[in-house]
Amino acid sequence: MDYQQIIDKYYSSDAELRHIYMTHARRVADLALEMSRRHPELSMNEQFIEEAAMLHDIGIFLTDAPGIRCYGTMPYICHGHLGAELLRTEGLPQHALVSERHTGTGLTVEQIRAKGWPLPLVDMRPQSLEEQVICFADKFYSKTKHLYEARSFEQVKASMAKISEASVERVEQWQRLFG
Repeated sequence: MDYQQIIDKYYSSDAELRHIYMTHARRVADLALEMSRRHPELSMNEQFIEEAAMLHDIGIFLTDAPGIRCYGTMPYICHGHLGAELLRTEGLPQHALVSERHTGTGLTVEQIRAKGWPLPLVDMRPQSLEEQVICFADKFYSKTKHLYEARSFEQVKASMAKISEASVERVEQWQRLFG
């Protein structure tokens, strides 16, 4: 599977958005691969990690996030689900799950319902180790003004604390597993 061909299909016209996308995706992929390699006992699929990490944010261009040059119509919270739909049309259902399940530490039906987000009422929490390691790696890299800087684990926890105590517990669990 040539993930670059898929990225090129959706990110060819705006050089700045493409740069933001590629920089973020590459950093997430590299960190997820580093964590995987530190834990060979987990037997994670590194080829899949690379591919899925490079594609996890494929749906951002469909959202309204001008700060990262995205001028779509949907709220940013929908980018994972929108990306999953794109990846399913590309014939990549497993990669689609990573896209769909990486937002925050994953979205629950209860969160979606309570917030009134325009998302399907399905559990969007990462399940496989590969989904979890990509989701965790994603928390360390922003697509905004700090594109080139990795967050510390303490910064990741503080960011997740704004979401929920369960999100903090999840990243702490991932730190023990992958850190």
